Amino acid sequence: MILERIRPVVKKEFRQIARDRRSLILLLVLPAFLLIMYGYALNFDVKHLALAVLDLEKSQRSRDFLDGFLHTEYFDLKFDLDNMKQIDDLMGKGEVQVALVIPRDFSRALLAARESPVQVIIDGEETGIAGTAIGYVSAIAQSYSTQLVLKAMRTAGRGDLQLPVDFHPRIWFNPELRSVRFLIPGLIAFILMITVVISTSFSVVREIERGSIEQLIVSPLRPAELIIGKTIPYALISLLSAHSVLLFGYLLFDVSLKGSYAWLLTGILLFLLCGLGLGLLISTIASTQQVAFMLAVIMTMLPTFILSGFVFPIRNMPPIVQAVTYLIPARYFLVILRGVMLKGVGLGAFGRELALLAGFAFLALFLSSVRMGKTLKKG
Repeated sequence: MILERIRPVVKKEFRQIARDRRSLILLLVLPAFLLIMYGYALNFDVKHLALAVLDLEKSQRSRDFLDGFLHTEYFDLKFDLDNMKQIDDLMGKGEVQVALVIPRDFSRALLAARESPVQVIIDGEETGIAGTAIGYVSAIAQSYSTQLVLKAMRTAGRGDLQLPVDFHPRIWFNPELRSVRFLIPGLIAFILMITVVISTSFSVVREIERGSIEQLIVSPLRPAELIIGKTIPYALISLLSAHSVLLFGYLLFDVSLKGSYAWLLTGILLFLLCGLGLGLLISTIASTQQVAFMLAVIMTMLPTFILSGFVFPIRNMPPIVQAVTYLIPARYFLVILRGVMLKGVGLGAFGRELALLAGFAFLALFLSSVRMGKTLKKG
């Protein structure tokens, strides 16, 4: 009996979506477009930093030291300088991020077993890049110093000398340390939440603006049945859209599924229900489609981008902000996505997040049903 009452609403929504090109674009085309745009634009990998070198000695030893910078993908030698003033000019124009100054007595100090101060100037305008550049320079300088010490010891007859710690790092889940592998799951959550909420936020308020809400008022439909009928079409189309985003993520960025597809599908369905419930709730609150659009953007874009752990780690946020993040469904969805897609883990790693996501979905749909009942009574 319930299915018979819901079926006309489902058919009506499918017809409405087919006629509304804006909804189709939001649900089918925009997610893939945003993934491509953000996927290539957002990149936290710090490579090919513009390097300027002022080698005041120009000896074989100074060139050997520079080789450690030039034979990596982290630095590109752009300028071979003659004086310190050139560094000021280039740094001011933003043409170089790192400048290296090798003193005149570089080789003499090394041969005398003294420290040779090498000046490294780094543009600190972008703090993330500057911090990473410091790490790169420190590692290269440390490697060169270690080679000199070992060579000196062997020359002194200590040929069997070895370093006290044999350091061999092994990186799991993202061996190449590509930031895109970290960002793509976050982009999937970000894009799906925005597109689903915005598209569904028009559904009820559109009925009110066009006057068709009166037909729903006189129908035998209950508010919960109306919510279900409006949710099913958007859920099916959004599920198709989610798989297209996953496909583009694999084809363009080589981010594949490592774990169970069943758990991934469960997480996607619950997350979509959260978005659909939130969108319908906004639609029952807003007075016009313009207001619904603004509310949908405010309630999804910034919270999902900033407070979900997509870009900024939640553990680094102030305690009061961390408390607010528990209200963001994308926070739980990201744990599921990254666990299944990148780590290949099972329910034991994200069971709590899956349960909380289900609770959020139920709450959003319940509140939208309550608001729908009030809207129908007002009508």
